[in-house]
Amino acid sequence: MAVATVAARYAKSLLDLAKEQGIAETMYTDMKFVKDTLSKNRQLAVVLKNPIVRAEKKNSVMKAVFASRLNPLTMSFFQIIANKNREAIIDAIAEQFVVQYERLKGVERATIITTMPLTETLREQFRAIVMKYTTGKSVELDERIDPKLIGGYVLRVGDQQIDGSIRSQLNEIKLQFAN
Repeated sequence: MAVATVAARYAKSLLDLAKEQGIAETMYTDMKFVKDTLSKNRQLAVVLKNPIVRAEKKNSVMKAVFASRLNPLTMSFFQIIANKNREAIIDAIAEQFVVQYERLKGVERATIITTMPLTETLREQFRAIVMKYTTGKSVELDERIDPKLIGGYVLRVGDQQIDGSIRSQLNEIKLQFAN
C-alpha cells in the first residue's frame, strides 16, 4: 500500500480520536511540531526511516525528543505506530493530519514564492487571489523567497500554480526564439 494512503488512514483515525476526546486543536499543534521537527532535523528523520535501527531504539529516541513537549495521547499514538513498525512514515502521518485538520476547519494553504519579503498590501492581494480560487475558505500563506525568480511571483494553491515570474517569461521568450 502506498505511503500516502497508509499515512492518510492513520491521520484520519487520530483526528477522529482527537475530536472524540475534544483535543483536536492540541493534537494539531503537536502534529505541526512533529512535522516541523522532522523536516528541520535530518538526522532524526533518517533514524526513523532506517530499517536497520531496531524499533525499541526508534521508540526511545521518539520519547527522548518529544515526550516532554507533546500530549500523552500523541505519545501513545506514536507507541502504536512503533508497534506496527510504521516509524518511517511518521512525517507523512503528521503531514496528513495537518492537511485533514485544516480541511476540517476550512483553511486553505497556499505557497507564495517571491524574490523579496511581502508587504502587508501584497499579502492581502495574494489572499484575495487565493480566496477567488477556493470560495469562502480562510487562507494561510506560506511565504518563501527565491532570488532565482529575478522578479514576479509563483503562487501555488493545491495542485494549481500561477507563475507570474520573470524567469518563466524569459524561458517562454527563449523557446519562441528557438522555434
